[in-house]
Amino acid sequence: MSNRRDFIKSAALATAGVALGSNAFSASSYRRILGANDRVRVGIIGFSDRFKSSLAPSFGDHAKKMNFEFMGVSDIWSRRRNEAAQYMKDKSYASKDFVQAKNNDELLGRKDVDAVIISTADFQHALMCAEAVKSGRDVYVEKPFAESLADGKAAIKAVEASKQIVQVGSQRRSAPNYHAANEFINSGKFGDITTVEMTWNVNQPGRWRRPELVSQIRQEDTDWDRFLMNRPKVAWNPRYYLEYRLFYPYSSGIPGQWMAHQIDTVHWFSGLDAPRSVVANGGVYTWKDGRTNADTFSAAFDYGPFDQKDKGFQVIYSSRFNNSAGGVKEYYYSNAGMINLDTNEITPEGGLRSREAQAMGMKENLLPKMSLSAAAKIETDANTGSDPMTSLHMQNWMECIRSRKETNAPARVGFNHSVANIMATTALHTGKKVTWDPKKKEIIAS
Repeated sequence: MSNRRDFIKSAALATAGVALGSNAFSASSYRRILGANDRVRVGIIGFSDRFKSSLAPSFGDHAKKMNFEFMGVSDIWSRRRNEAAQYMKDKSYASKDFVQAKNNDELLGRKDVDAVIISTADFQHALMCAEAVKSGRDVYVEKPFAESLADGKAAIKAVEASKQIVQVGSQRRSAPNYHAANEFINSGKFGDITTVEMTWNVNQPGRWRRPELVSQIRQEDTDWDRFLMNRPKVAWNPRYYLEYRLFYPYSSGIPGQWMAHQIDTVHWFSGLDAPRSVVANGGVYTWKDGRTNADTFSAAFDYGPFDQKDKGFQVIYSSRFNNSAGGVKEYYYSNAGMINLDTNEITPEGGLRSREAQAMGMKENLLPKMSLSAAAKIETDANTGSDPMTSLHMQNWMECIRSRKETNAPARVGFNHSVANIMATTALHTGKKVTWDPKKKEIIAS
């Protein structure tokens, strides 16, 4: 046999008494018998800016050691397919026979694809993930996991019915400082979380805009119907296609892009799957460029056990495109102090001091001052490159494909951040207080 892969394939077929032949062996059964040393061939679903600037370099950090390679791309825009082939031309972590598939049916119909990385428009993630796991592929899927509850439910059902490894692109779950914060909070030393404050502020009128590409793309060079998937069938709109983050229902904008990262840490640290309720406000206050998703957004969440209404805490989230003061902040508060995930410090700031405690016959309650594990500062630029968090997250996915162990960010945590995002988006759109029914798994706008 020409290589070990062919030997294993043939041996398995012979044992089963099946005639040899390229069409006699399913892709999923092929992958199940691959040994630990076989090359894992990964397909790219969506050659996006995020993929090119961060996911591909992060993959490249570990591909040689882990014996992974990109085998091809699926993108419905011919230009993106050609760009992907050119980008991969001299990359050591890409196959010399790099394949260009016009759509996911073509890519997933092949037998030489073991796993896929999904980096497409936000609203496409969930259903494409479901499609991939049903075909027997392991998946790295960018966040947000889902932009509608129905899509999220369909995806989580498909993943849970499969044996596939899924990593959602919530890379904070692979960062040392976030692990240190989670361990400190869950050790009991922090005390009960009382409030969480989060911001993500930029001053970027061009964020998520692609004016040059919008002027260049032609409908005949892509597949508009495939792009829309299960969204309403509307006339061709290059801005919806390329600037989808600015337009609902293709994206929720700020909640799906930014809050998804931060609210996920609330779920992780607290052990809670969803908020009990949320109210939200916002609008397009500054950048009047035709967008429909807010350039300024705020939400207040109530978190706590659903059967213990007297226990809980608030999460106060805000984000704006029109002033960058404050940047990206994540502050966790208890009665004894705070964790600042911007400076990676635990401090007694704001904790109960002696004078105030003694006045009520209580004892001082102050955290020690200490540092969390060192980690790179979160970047808010449009293209962050192979940042340490994404690289660690990609490595975790690769390792789990080998070990078949659960990833740091499995599909259910993606479903959970999606519930919070969709609740906040519903509150923004309706002006109503929105609650979660944990038994029926339904969102209720009161």
